Amino acid sequence: MTALTMTVREKIGQLILTGFSAPEITADLHRLVAEYKIGNIILFSHNVGGVEQLSRLCGELQAMIVKETGRPALISIDQEGGRVTRLPDEATNVPGAMAIAAGGRPEHAYAAGRITARELRALGINFNLAPVLDINNNPHNPVINVRSYGDTAETVAEYGLQMLRGLRDGGVLAAVKHFPGHGDTAVDSHLGLPVIGKTLAELEALELAPFRRAIEAGAESVMTAHILFPALEAERVPATMSRTIVTGLLKNELKFDGLIVSDCLEMDAIKKFYGTARGALGALKAGVHMVFVSHTPALVIETVELLERAVQSGELPMDVLDEAVAKVLYYKRKYAAVERAGRDLSIVGCAAHRRSAEQMSLESICRVRGELRRVEPGDPRTIFLGSYPYRSDLASSSVNASFSFPETLGRMFTAAHQVIGIDPEPDEIERIAADVRSYPHVVIGLYNARENEGQLKLVRRLRELGHQVTAVALGRPYDLELLPDEVCGLAAFEYTPLSVMSVARVLDGSAEPGGRLSIALR
Repeated sequence: MTALTMTVREKIGQLILTGFSAPEITADLHRLVAEYKIGNIILFSHNVGGVEQLSRLCGELQAMIVKETGRPALISIDQEGGRVTRLPDEATNVPGAMAIAAGGRPEHAYAAGRITARELRALGINFNLAPVLDINNNPHNPVINVRSYGDTAETVAEYGLQMLRGLRDGGVLAAVKHFPGHGDTAVDSHLGLPVIGKTLAELEALELAPFRRAIEAGAESVMTAHILFPALEAERVPATMSRTIVTGLLKNELKFDGLIVSDCLEMDAIKKFYGTARGALGALKAGVHMVFVSHTPALVIETVELLERAVQSGELPMDVLDEAVAKVLYYKRKYAAVERAGRDLSIVGCAAHRRSAEQMSLESICRVRGELRRVEPGDPRTIFLGSYPYRSDLASSSVNASFSFPETLGRMFTAAHQVIGIDPEPDEIERIAADVRSYPHVVIGLYNARENEGQLKLVRRLRELGHQVTAVALGRPYDLELLPDEVCGLAAFEYTPLSVMSVARVLDGSAEPGGRLSIALR
């Protein structure tokens, strides 16, 4: 089957990636593939049970899609590392971007990419939506922050291109994101429509630099951002729907000839302001080749039917559709070959990969301020505090509620510990202060305390009462610049079992906090 012999519906189906709501193929998904010829998948944490289950699922997805469409699937996933990971605990979930950059070793970014790609490939996943090439030059960015390698173009390019090379060498298609840059926003495009007022010259000086270098280095896929750039696009449509940005800037100016994919069109930046189906049409007309409609079967159907009408009316020219299909089929031939029997799962979560990830994490821990007090096992003078992890934004992975910073370290050190609220109210702060009065040293895990000021108020209150406080930033390190000067501040960048284990080794003195921040703090 070639693009010339495919029906319009079959062509449209090749250009859509969608998800489903369970760890097995659902009736809704089967209908989308069988009737609407959807040819590609995105996986989320709710699709993932364990290694064996995920491998079996990917095989079943490929078999179904080949049977119903005649083409293998691109099976995609957001496996960035750190707080955006979808693989099960049995696999190797590497540290995230800012943590790796803090370690100061670009070769770790390459290793993270190659480890990730090899495990994805073994599981049957052929398309990773990483690395992030956004420059986090806005400390208030609610969705990028620690997913970025740093706040300069040089750092982001140096580390991001190493991860890109590792993913490519490991055998998966990789999408650099979010073009032309999502770092300088204070709005999460999952929830609203961000605006960046920079001129093209200003973007060229900063945001575009990592993307230009990635393209020069052979990047094969780029993901677009749902952000308004009014100085570039007068029509008041976001980059994903802007022909000026997608075709004029990315294809013509930056000479990118690979696969262009949208971010999810169910994000409110598109769904709320333009409509998911109209967003898909606008994206394809702008020059995007593939669109994500990641969650809702009814929206997938609405999108297919709108695109069919647009082709019939001439609003979406057939040559535009065919160019996109040809691009998709090229990368399917390269990365989505029909399943080979007996994929070797022994590499997934293997000891060598885990040791490498542990070393990356250990080298990432930064002492940002203050003197570090060591903690001995059974130390009666120390208590550990912190909230349970929570899903800080819609890009984050689902939360393991059975795991927490205070409980984990309390068990490891055989020490007192207490789980606190994510944003303690004044009465809770006073209750906690009373509970810890007999512990001179308090180790508290902060999790995005800028948005949960009760955590900061608790630290200040503990200092007022004379406690020595060690604060560990388990999310954005920018929290540490808001603490009293006398507080010891450690940056761990992410709230994961791996990062908490690394913090434990720093606290017990078996490792030094040798990381250096890749961002500037006040």
